[in-house]
This record gives sequence, C-alpha cells and structure tokens, in this order.
Amino acid sequence: MSYPYIFDADTLEQNKVRLDALTKDTQPLWGKMNVAQMLAHLSVSYDVAQGKTKVKMNPLMRFFLKTFIKKGVVGNKPYPKNGRTAPYFLVVDERDFEGEKKKLLENMKWVFNKGETFFEGRPTESFGKLTSKEWSNLFQKHLDHHFKQFGV
Repeated sequence: MSYPYIFDADTLEQNKVRLDALTKDTQPLWGKMNVAQMLAHLSVSYDVAQGKTKVKMNPLMRFFLKTFIKKGVVGNKPYPKNGRTAPYFLVVDERDFEGEKKKLLENMKWVFNKGETFFEGRPTESFGKLTSKEWSNLFQKHLDHHFKQFGV
C-alpha cells in the first residue's frame, strides 16, 4: 500500500476532513485510547520532530530500532491493530478533545509548511536520517492508522 504524500496540499485537506469528522464522543473500533488521548498520541511524533519532546536512546536500542523496526514504521505496510507502542508515545491521562484536535491540526500544518526539503535527510533519534518520503510515511501512516481506528 502506498500512502498519500504528506507534503501535498490534497493530503493535508483530506487529513483535515478526517480530523473534522471526529467528535468528543467518537468511539474506537479497537484499542484502549479514547479519541482525545488518540489525538494527543498522534501529536507526540510531531513534538519529537519539532524538538519539543526529547527522546534519549542508548546506542544498542538505536541500532535495534534502525535495523529491525525502521522499515515497519516508515515503509508502506500498514500498522497492525493493537500493536505495541513505545512508552514515550503512550497517553493514558485524560485530555481535552478540542485542545488536542487544534494541536494536531497545527502540527499537520507545521509539517506541510516546512515541506519536503526541510525533512529530506533530517535525522531522528530512533532511525537516523530519513528521506522526505520516509518522513511522509511516518506521519501519514500513523494518522491513517488512528483515523481508521476511530472510523474516519
């Protein structure tokens, strides 16, 4: 499966439509998070990309992630339902739906406005340098997975 390119205006618009289809009462089709927690969870990867959240990793863990996990995260194969989440991505406290929705929209716009040139070769703590296509998959695949989780 090929994911829409996160740096295309049409993709941003499609993601906004899906985001707008969510309400504070939208229920998950699988998993433990409520809709506000899911929105906050999605924003964590943007916070890491922007340097707002720091992820420190020992060299052995970085090697393991880059060698064995990276392809599953930035590749074209969809995430499985109920997959394991890294501890720093877990959101278990209650969140404000409208606030999290607004934050996610701002984050999606941030990525779009920065553009593919900004992300080309940009490093991650977990996977090293990524191409703009890999960054696109990282963000879009995650959005798609959780939007589907909530039926949008």
